[in-house]
Amino acid sequence: MKDLPGGPTKDEIMAVSLQKLQLRPGDIFTDLGCGTGKIAIAASITAAEVHASDLREDAIIYAKMEARKAGAMNISFFHGDSVDLLQSIDKVDVSFVGGSKHLGEVLTLLAGKGTRNIVVNAVLTDTLNEAISVMRELGIFREALLVQVSRSHEVAGSIMFRPIDPVFIVVGGAA
Repeated sequence: MKDLPGGPTKDEIMAVSLQKLQLRPGDIFTDLGCGTGKIAIAASITAAEVHASDLREDAIIYAKMEARKAGAMNISFFHGDSVDLLQSIDKVDVSFVGGSKHLGEVLTLLAGKGTRNIVVNAVLTDTLNEAISVMRELGIFREALLVQVSRSHEVAGSIMFRPIDPVFIVVGGAA
């Protein structure tokens, strides 16, 4: 299952994303396009409720297994479209968007719920452009970051750095 496309989120990217989310105790958190569940599990330490969704059944199975191993009992998993999940929840304080399907509709729903902090992780420039455009139209855009990380690797008795794929982090939310 470690070959699950799109994940897991690298630790360094997760650290920046979580910092931008600014989770508070008691928050209701959504992880949309949860993949391996890594972000949902990290958020479950602070948030009161975590709702995680993914279109891929294998991702949900894997994420549930990881949540059980981590003892994260406050996560509910939803196999299906994030739009359907959001329509079933009255309140969302903070949201991480790791999947880009129906991104415009997802952001519109989150804005309509007055979501305080929204972070979208994107590897494609099309997703970056859509996230910024929609957030600007909704009046919730704050900033976009390009995070590039390289990790050390031993080569010929010395150290070199290998880059991991860069990630765009788009931040928005209700004022």
